[in-house]
Amino acid sequence: MSERVAVVTGANRGIGRAVALALAADGFAVATTARDPGTLADTIAEIEERGGRGVALACDVGDESSVAALAAQVLDRWGGVHTVVANAGVAGPTAPMHEIPLAEWRECVVTDLDGVFLTFRAFVPSMIAAGAGVLVGISSMTGKRPLHGRTPYAAAKMGVIGLVRTLALELGPHGIRVNAVCPGAVAGPRIDDVVRRQAAARGISEAEALAAFTGSSPLGRLVEADEVARACAFLASDAASSITGEDLNVTAGVVMY
Repeated sequence: MSERVAVVTGANRGIGRAVALALAADGFAVATTARDPGTLADTIAEIEERGGRGVALACDVGDESSVAALAAQVLDRWGGVHTVVANAGVAGPTAPMHEIPLAEWRECVVTDLDGVFLTFRAFVPSMIAAGAGVLVGISSMTGKRPLHGRTPYAAAKMGVIGLVRTLALELGPHGIRVNAVCPGAVAGPRIDDVVRRQAAARGISEAEALAAFTGSSPLGRLVEADEVARACAFLASDAASSITGEDLNVTAGVVMY
């Protein structure tokens, strides 16, 4: 590779968009993905306005052939990848486990866990050949502590942590580092929807549902997407050269383990 290249899935909004911008600011050429690449226009425009380089590509991370096509496009264009941030995900249902249809369970787990597996798997061979690389999976604090009515999401996000730890062991001898970032409740439309669903499921007000997130934070607030992005950029950098197999919390102190 003549330049450092990063892939960020689900980069059309929220954490993914912030990660793409952060990596571009650090000098990476960034391949951004979304199911509809048209939704990436604002991300690419902002990258370019800041003097960075980015490209928008279509990818459904739950579809094996779609992820394979993404990898082929990226590797054909650049020859290799330095960093892959597997961020694409869905919130999944909020309901008692015994009331969740199997189709909704599978949609959440396929996107949030299978999607990380497929994305990593597509790029690992080229990283092994290069003898270097960085993989970052976006997990969640919900993968480390329970959240009412969110069993498929919690199971998938805990699965990401297990995947990352095992891959770190497998790929370390090849010079590849693998880590997870576990965001807390990130300010934005998604957490607004989660709060509404939590309130409805638990029979409490939206203010009470929000307080369940902010009240357990020593900082008394939600997390910003940019804060999660900076953690990902750090893990992609040479400053994190001895860090692998970790699940890094960015939760405003809600989770400390």
